[in-house]
Amino acid sequence: MMDNRGNIVIEIAIVLIIILFISGIVLNASELLTNKAITSAEKENTENLINEFTDNLINNPGIPDNWEKHGKGTPGLAIINEEGEIIPNSISYSKFIALKNNYKNLVDKKLFNSKIKTSMELIPQQSSISSVKIGENNENGDIFAVNRAVKCDFYKRFVISEFQYGGKCNHKHDQNKHSCNYFKIFKGNLEKSNYYLLINPKDKGDLKYIIDTTRVVKQRPWQTPGSENINLNSEINFYDDTSAVVFIHFNRPNVKAVLVSVPKNFKMYNLNYDYFRTNDCNLIVKAWF
Repeated sequence: MMDNRGNIVIEIAIVLIIILFISGIVLNASELLTNKAITSAEKENTENLINEFTDNLINNPGIPDNWEKHGKGTPGLAIINEEGEIIPNSISYSKFIALKNNYKNLVDKKLFNSKIKTSMELIPQQSSISSVKIGENNENGDIFAVNRAVKCDFYKRFVISEFQYGGKCNHKHDQNKHSCNYFKIFKGNLEKSNYYLLINPKDKGDLKYIIDTTRVVKQRPWQTPGSENINLNSEINFYDDTSAVVFIHFNRPNVKAVLVSVPKNFKMYNLNYDYFRTNDCNLIVKAWF
C-alpha cells in the first residue's frame, strides 16, 4: 500500500498538471486577444491613412503643382483655377490621367513603400461619361474603401467659349431670347487645332445656329445642327486676313453648348459635351495588403 507520503506526491503532481493546463489556456487566450488588438489597431491605422491620403489628393495640386507635365514629384489632384487658387475637393483630369500612367511609382512605391496596394475610381454623376479606374486590379483580403464627392474638369481646359449664360453679339441679339458668343482665331491655329461646337443632346431639339464674322454685315440664315459636334474649321472665312473674329448665335437662351479648340490628334469619341464641363463625381479609393 502507498503511504501518505506517496499520496501527497501524486496530489502535488496532479495540481501541477492542472496549473500548467490552465496556464496554457490563459496564454493562448492572451495571445489571441493580443493578435486581435494588433489587427484592430492595424485596420484603424490603415483606415486613417487612406482617409488622409484621399483628402490630401483632392485638396492639393501636388509638388510641384505642375508635376503631371514631368511625370514626377509628389502627386496631388486638386484643380488650380485661373486666379491661381486651389479648388477644394476637386480633381484635375489631366493630373488624374498622369497618375494613371505612372501609378505604381508615384503611389504604391513612393507613398506606401509597396506595403499597401491601392486603386481609384472616378465615377461621374448625372453624366454620359463612363467611370475611369486607375491603379491595381487584383483586390483581395480586407479592403478599405473611402468615398469622396468631388468636382472634375475633364477636358474643360479646351473650352474657348460657353453659351449657357449668354455673351457678346455683333447682331445685337437679345440674350434673353438668344445665346451668342465669339472667339478670335488666327490662320495658323487651324494647322495645329480643330475647332468644334459641342451641343448637349437634350438642347438639340428645334435648335438653330448661325456662324459669321465681323466682316459679315448681313445676318446669315439660321441652320439646323446636323449633329451634336460640329467641326468649324471649314466654316471660318478669313477674307484674306490673317485672323478673324467669329461669332456664333443660337435661337434660344441659355443653350448648353461649348466652343472648343482641341489638338489634331484628339480622339473623336471624346467630343462629347459632358467631357467639356465640370462634372460632379464620386472618387472611390480602395486599399488592401
